[in-house]
Amino acid sequence: MANTSAVKTEKSADESWLKKLGPGLITGAADDDPSGIATYSQAGAQFGFNMLWTLLFTYPLMVGIQMISAQIGRVSGHGLATNIRRHYPAWLLYCVVGLLLVANTINIAADIAAMGDAAKLLIGGSTHLYAFGFGMLSLLLQIFIPYKRYVRVLKWLTLALLAYVGILFVVHMPWSQIAQKALLPHWSWKTEYITAIVAIFGTTISPYLFFWQASQEVEDQSADPQAEPLKYAPAQAEANFHRIRIDTFAGMGFSNLIAFFIMLTTAATLNLHGVTDIKTTAQAASALRPIAGEFSFWLFAAGIIGTGLLAVPVLAGSAAYAMAGTFRWKNSLEAKPEAAKKFYGIIAFSTLLGIALCFTPIDPIKALFWSAVINGVISVPIMAIMMMMAVRADIMGRFVISSGLKILGWLCTGVMAVAAVAMLWTMQM
Repeated sequence: MANTSAVKTEKSADESWLKKLGPGLITGAADDDPSGIATYSQAGAQFGFNMLWTLLFTYPLMVGIQMISAQIGRVSGHGLATNIRRHYPAWLLYCVVGLLLVANTINIAADIAAMGDAAKLLIGGSTHLYAFGFGMLSLLLQIFIPYKRYVRVLKWLTLALLAYVGILFVVHMPWSQIAQKALLPHWSWKTEYITAIVAIFGTTISPYLFFWQASQEVEDQSADPQAEPLKYAPAQAEANFHRIRIDTFAGMGFSNLIAFFIMLTTAATLNLHGVTDIKTTAQAASALRPIAGEFSFWLFAAGIIGTGLLAVPVLAGSAAYAMAGTFRWKNSLEAKPEAAKKFYGIIAFSTLLGIALCFTPIDPIKALFWSAVINGVISVPIMAIMMMMAVRADIMGRFVISSGLKILGWLCTGVMAVAAVAMLWTMQM
């Protein structure tokens, strides 16, 4: 009897640990979307192992800023846009949310196009047809599957990223050289090197991730009848902050680990074989085939589709949460479409417009570049506003952020400000 009780206790502990993984895990995994994969692939192909240090450097910064966004959502009971609307000038909110909607829609288009290209590589057929199908599938899942079930789908989709771990088992790796390059940063003042660093920073620390994780904390709280915003239910704070820490550390760790493996794979294969110009995920997958073999090619291409299916809902959903918070619309993925028409309307609009962009002559690489530019520029004021909100007692009550989070958050904001200035400088050269 005692043994049975112990087994039940152990099982319960495992289940409770797994349940702690939610908004942070999905947010982190969505960061490795097809456009991110293209960025990491290009960095690995062009600069070999010399860029690996960037992913170790950005990890604590990502953890800090995402934890702050999660705490703002869980403590206040409102997403970022609602909090900005309540406490800051309307013009600032409209500028930030408008740019976020534009950047997310362009990113959706690039991700859907990448999924279409990957499917064509794997099974042949029409890229446009596949892009349309993947976009519509993502849209229908968001609209017709309730949040509690849909979030389970997103959790399972994070496993698609493990494809990039599998490639390591079929590619030879010079681990001593890798460790040296990862731990001892290499620096160059060449424009292309600085541009690549800015692209990596802009890919790993993106505004849509802040809005998504804060809103998902609100969704989780609303889905639990016993939960309240921590500002009004301090007794629930310790357990929720513990969960947020585990979730965010794990989610951002997973995100950067996969990004590290993608960069590592392309560095150890493409760069070492003289393939240094990779602009799309499809090119990266195709270039792997003759160098690393058929199995690596299939894993890489299939991973693009899985990560795209994970990222598109996050991009569309974060835009919808931001717009709904701005204009006081009902917003919840748990709500039925007829009860939150405007919220789901933004999800449909951004997804369908993203699909439509795939059928235009617009160069997806240039579109993705401008999306990164917009994200890099608006991330700085958004993070600055988040830092100011996180220390306001009227928003956070007694749960203003700790000194450690303040340091990490402002460091992240400063790094992104420098990256944005560097990006604008390189554009002039």
